[in-house]
Amino acid sequence: MHEPSTTAQKDDVIRHDVINSGVANPDCAKPDIAKPDVAKSAVATPDVKSLAFIAPIIIKRHSITVRLTHWFNVLCFVLLLMSGLAIFNAHPALYWGHYGYRGIPPLMGIGAMIEPTNRELIGITQIAGHNFETTGVLGVSQGSDGQPTRRAFPAWATLPSSAGLALGRDWHFLAAWLFAFNGAIYLVAGLLGGHFRRDLLPTARQLRPRHLATDLWNHIRLRMPRGEADRHYNVLQKIVYLTVVFLLLPAMILSGLTMSPAVTAAAPFLFDLFSGRQSARTIHFITANLLVLFVFVHVFQVLVAGAINQMRAMITGRYRIRAERKT
Repeated sequence: MHEPSTTAQKDDVIRHDVINSGVANPDCAKPDIAKPDVAKSAVATPDVKSLAFIAPIIIKRHSITVRLTHWFNVLCFVLLLMSGLAIFNAHPALYWGHYGYRGIPPLMGIGAMIEPTNRELIGITQIAGHNFETTGVLGVSQGSDGQPTRRAFPAWATLPSSAGLALGRDWHFLAAWLFAFNGAIYLVAGLLGGHFRRDLLPTARQLRPRHLATDLWNHIRLRMPRGEADRHYNVLQKIVYLTVVFLLLPAMILSGLTMSPAVTAAAPFLFDLFSGRQSARTIHFITANLLVLFVFVHVFQVLVAGAINQMRAMITGRYRIRAERKT
């Protein structure tokens, strides 16, 4: 007698659950009413693999020692460059051998002359006997009074900006000793901490001609590494950094010491190493310019690879891996 009532209650429960769950009700006139809810549910639940793919990967790129010595080197290098140019302005010519003075043809020299036709002052840069007009940059530049001035390097590029050899030497020697001390800290920390072996030493696979050619071609096309390859320095970076640290910088420091009479009195073998004081001065100038070229290329690569990410890595040590390109 109570069966109809029980059946009705069961039917009510079933119908209620079916409608709320979005499953089509057989008694309903529109069986497809649940389809929009199903679609919405699919959109609202993202794929876990997709989330893992787009999630940024942050790694520790540079140690505190590398970061501190890097920025201290930047300061020292700027002071060295500007004061070095001020010293060069006192005698803007380079020679080879033990002696160099006015009257001997220089390997390279910067000067000025009066142009015969219009009687204007023009800057001349001489390299291996060939003259090039460099007015406005080298030889002749605008002075503080707005008039052309005989000066190898312009005032804005030297420290001090005025013609002061003694003060230029003071700045240069101060920055040089700080630079050498900072470099020694970096060198010792890199050797003891394994930075050179772990991060800068190329592997045998990276030194294969095919790998070198591929990496060079990617640099020419400005294609930066991504994914797993972005976790480490590429082979060209490693070769350049090792060349700078173990070749250019020692050559610049030793050639600079060779120009000091006090140092060469205690270590005369430096004359033989560089074939004379004037040769050391020329090598010092060349290595300094190669380092300037390295800095320009380095800054350009930072901008191409992502300035914010690269600067953050050198300030905080945190580096964001560039995700692989979607194919």
